Parts: sequence; structure tokens; C-alpha cells
Amino acid sequence: MKKTMLALTAVGALASGSAWAQNAGDWVVGAGWLHFAPQDSSKPLTLTAPVRSVLAGSGASISDSDTLGLSAVYFVDSHWAVEGVFGIPPKFKLNGTGTLGRVGELGQARQWSPTILGKYYFNEGNAALRPFVGLGATYVWYSDIELTPGLQGALGSQLRQRPLSTSTTAKLDSSFAPVLNAGVAYQIDKHWGVSFSVSYIPLKTKAKLTTTTITGLPIATSEARLKLNPIVTYLSATYRF
Repeated sequence: MKKTMLALTAVGALASGSAWAQNAGDWVVGAGWLHFAPQDSSKPLTLTAPVRSVLAGSGASISDSDTLGLSAVYFVDSHWAVEGVFGIPPKFKLNGTGTLGRVGELGQARQWSPTILGKYYFNEGNAALRPFVGLGATYVWYSDIELTPGLQGALGSQLRQRPLSTSTTAKLDSSFAPVLNAGVAYQIDKHWGVSFSVSYIPLKTKAKLTTTTITGLPIATSEARLKLNPIVTYLSATYRF
């Protein structure tokens, strides 16, 4: 009787592990906290027209940002998977440094950065704890770009224009960037789990500014080069189908 009970227990454990296993064709969706921490640096603000000049000592830093992240993982087999990650576009604030430090906040923008990753999960598919590594790419673009009155005034002074006689708009370049990813997933039961990952994105952009008169006549263009290089952490609750 004792041997029979042990055998049944072993079969039950194997059946449970098989039920929890991540196999080819499985989908795992997740939702949770995305945190962007830019490791930023910048080049000085440069007037490119009508005459090229550099605002010596000027710079900018980018704030951290948090948002809701959404993800979906498809398992090609028990180890290899493809993941798509998308966050509600976070809002970043750009603050002046150096000679622009007195201006304070220069502007803000929302960043869109949907990401696709190829991932490899360690341990077997029926293991509850599975570390993983990933490599992929993201396409980044920006919306809702706003410049503060402080920056508007600083640019007007640089152009020797009277206050409120000019207006400046900005555009940030879009770009592809690689994504390096690592983390760990824990399966609580057949369906529910948690996942934590850290990604590094070597990312840069160029801000192009156009200054016009109150009548809309362009009188100057400027640019600033920014390196964002964010470290992105993602903590999510997951559900497996």
C-alpha cells in the first residue's frame, strides 16, 4: 500500500509539472509596471541658420518616467519564444543644464517604443523558475512635443528678438534601436505567474527646432543631439493560455 501511494504521488507530481510546462504554441500575456531610467547626455544647443553658432556650455537632462506595460510571449518550443512589448507612451521632461540650467524645464514629449524580442528560457518547460535572456529591436518616435516659455525666451534672446515676438516648435527624429534584455519568470500555477526583466536600449535622437515670427515666417533653425540610452525595468503579472 505504501509503495502504491508513493507511485501515485510521483505520477501526480509529473502530471502537475506537465500541466505547468511551457510548450510550443503557448501564449503568455502580461501587464505591469514599466520604468524608464535614461542614462543621458547631450551636445550643446546649436543655431544652424541663418548663421551657425553654438550656445556654449548648454545641455539638457531627461527625467525618469513610469507607465503601464503590456506584453505577449509566444513559445516556439519549451525554450525559445518571441515577445512583443508595448507601453502606454510615457511622458519625459527635458531639463536645462549648464548655461540652460537657469531656464529649468525646457519641454516635454511622449515616447512611443514598441519592441520585439527573441528570448531563450533556461531550465525545462515544467520548471516554476525560469531565467531568460533576449535580444531584439524597437522603433522609437515622439508625440505631444511642447517647449516651455522659458526655452522660448532663451531662444528669442539668442536671436536678439523682443519677448513674445517669436515662437519655436520642435521635432524629434525617429529611429530603430537594438534592445538587450534579461530577466526571470516564475509560474505560480497552471495559468498565473510573474515576470521581471531589465533591458538596455542604446538610443539617440536629434531635436530640430524652428523659430518663426508671430506671422509664421521662419527666421531660424536650431538643433540639439541627445543620447537617452535608457535602462528599462518591467515587472508584470502574467497569464498563460
